[in-house]
Amino acid sequence: MRLTVAQALVRFLSVQFSERDGVERRFFAGCFGIFGHGNVAGMGQALLESGGGLPYFMARNEQAMVHAAAGFARMSDRLSTLACTTSIGPGATNMVTGAALATVNRLPVLLLPGDIFATRAASPVLQELEDGRSLDVSVNDCFKPVSRYWDRINRAEQLPGALLAAMRVLTDPAETGAVTLALPQDVQAEAFDWPEELFARRVWRVARAVPEPAALREAVGLLRGAERPLVVAGGGVIYSGAVEELGVLAEATGVPVAETQAGKGSLAWDHRCSVGAVGATGTTAANALAREADVVVGIGTRYSDFTTASHSLFAHPSVRFVNINVARADAVKLGGVSVVADAREAIRALGEALDGWSVPESYRGEVRERAERWNGVVDAAFGGRQGTPPAQTEIIGIVNAEAGPRDVVVCAAGSMPGDLHKLWRARDPKGYHVEYGYSCMGYEIAGGLGVKMAAPDREVFVLVGDGSYLMMAQELTTAVAEGIKLV
Repeated sequence: MRLTVAQALVRFLSVQFSERDGVERRFFAGCFGIFGHGNVAGMGQALLESGGGLPYFMARNEQAMVHAAAGFARMSDRLSTLACTTSIGPGATNMVTGAALATVNRLPVLLLPGDIFATRAASPVLQELEDGRSLDVSVNDCFKPVSRYWDRINRAEQLPGALLAAMRVLTDPAETGAVTLALPQDVQAEAFDWPEELFARRVWRVARAVPEPAALREAVGLLRGAERPLVVAGGGVIYSGAVEELGVLAEATGVPVAETQAGKGSLAWDHRCSVGAVGATGTTAANALAREADVVVGIGTRYSDFTTASHSLFAHPSVRFVNINVARADAVKLGGVSVVADAREAIRALGEALDGWSVPESYRGEVRERAERWNGVVDAAFGGRQGTPPAQTEIIGIVNAEAGPRDVVVCAAGSMPGDLHKLWRARDPKGYHVEYGYSCMGYEIAGGLGVKMAAPDREVFVLVGDGSYLMMAQELTTAVAEGIKLV
């Protein structure tokens, strides 16, 4: 089939699907783009020619459209995302911050920046970086350290291999992040005879890794010998859809559950084993239990400095760790027992192996008492001083009370994420969306746009401080143009 490189790329993306637990979904729900020289005659023409095969959305800022794609991917449990295309030059480099955010937060986004002429026939072209060390360097090389996979398509023949490699990374929970395919502007419009099988419907299975038996036995042994265990639930619990299993395990064993920023909502706030946020922005209940925990079970967390209070929080002199994660690099952090597995499968296996075991009843009582005491603090903070203007904690309380059980709060930077982590009463695993891996000012409105695109049946409340608002509010225009409601 004879198509341009850009046409082939768009057609390929439109027939990629992910599958988990027997449920298939389109992996690319669309493509954001801002067009100028370098991609309008390539990617622009290909998206127009696709006839909606890959829906196009016009963004107003290149960084913001990557944030929107990241918000969409997170809301979709990383099983679906959006692509983003720009012209060469500042349009491309504007996406670098968005790429960093996606990679830090392990969220799949596909970036398709235009690039300099591969033939070099017109060199130097407008916005070309002339590097005396090599004529093959462009501004798009900036994406290398913030991308999980990076490639430049200098010849049409290179496209199929690059696309398969990109999809491998995007659909791998342990490896995912930003993927960048730099597209020279002349190559985008180059015609080539492609094999038909390149455009066949392709389903990428997102497998659930099961825990290795020996590692599981060691983890169970530690827990059975524990008197004051604590679970730290990270984003992996929510991405794997393991919240129900975690609740059953906590109820049966009495092990309290603390939550990271990404893991908030792993248990409903009023679950009897929930002790809320942990770490530098954590609750008094969770942090007191963390300081005295003799076994800490981290599930789907990368143990960031805020979560661990810069490794000072878990202060028991003989504390041991059980780390459950799909990414081996995270599973080996802080030492201890490394269980490389899907969170849901590992929690189920732990539940079966721990059948009949429970923490001491006195510990259950302490957990409930500490949680109740903290809930009283939240009640007081939400009641506030009834002043004018109202305190930030009062605003959070008002929005929390007005939001429905499935509605979503979005935030990213400033002092508000700390207050939200401690105070917000999450009732649904997807109801709390605070970007605190990169804590990027300007994420909020764009991220909220992506959240609403992924979950149109939920109300989305974007809480944004003045600094972030002034940095990047322009995607309000995109929301209005696309008829996407944000509060």
